[in-house]
Amino acid sequence: MNQLIHCITCDAVFLRTPFDREPEYEHTAFLAEPIEKDDFRDFMKDHQGHRMEDLTIIEDSFVSDRDYVEPVKVSYFRATNGREDFVIRKFRERIGDPLRYELVSGDYSLTCISLDVQAREIDKQMAREFTDRPLPKSKIDSFIRMYSHIIKTVEVDNLERVPDESSNPLEVYYKIDDVTLMYLLRNCHRIFEGQEYSDVQKFIDRHRDDGVLLLKAIYKIKILERPKAEKRIVSSPSALESKKAKEIG
Repeated sequence: MNQLIHCITCDAVFLRTPFDREPEYEHTAFLAEPIEKDDFRDFMKDHQGHRMEDLTIIEDSFVSDRDYVEPVKVSYFRATNGREDFVIRKFRERIGDPLRYELVSGDYSLTCISLDVQAREIDKQMAREFTDRPLPKSKIDSFIRMYSHIIKTVEVDNLERVPDESSNPLEVYYKIDDVTLMYLLRNCHRIFEGQEYSDVQKFIDRHRDDGVLLLKAIYKIKILERPKAEKRIVSSPSALESKKAKEIG
């Protein structure tokens, strides 16, 4: 079971996991020699006599500047001790380095820097689906330009986020709202007529919630720094410190 530990004295953070005692291997010409280690014991030794507390990670607070599967990246998440919330920075500089955790003085926010239609996907999907009655390329391009123009007036805060996550925490997909949908359909009459309009209307109905008509938002992480508050010195050891001392004793 993972355990997030905060050293109150010096603001160090350690994530205790079942892998803290996994040996590292030094490869020689003949075999791989195991090197015993205990990261948790080393942390407690370095912070002996300091005040400790457990932190609980706040659900759905994880953000990162790169894809989830990218091993070398900077991530942020929130944690709490039940009285105060903290922001934790998680990072490594090289793929072979262990993950490091540090407390951020302040908070973070996500700012939407762009909201766009999936132009390439719409183009390909329309060409793929309209095989019996192909749409002229010029009309497909006009539809994409019109859709792009319409969503410039849409507020991302008023949109419903789709449940499926993208591979990048800063890429978020949203459903088109009903008002914008009706406006889009009404303006389609300027491009399509008769059967073409009927076919495009069905295309929109099929893809408005879970397909190529989803809107793609790109976010940026902004760190909101604040001065560190002075720490109140308490002489008596914490319950967590006493417990950990017994565990490693």
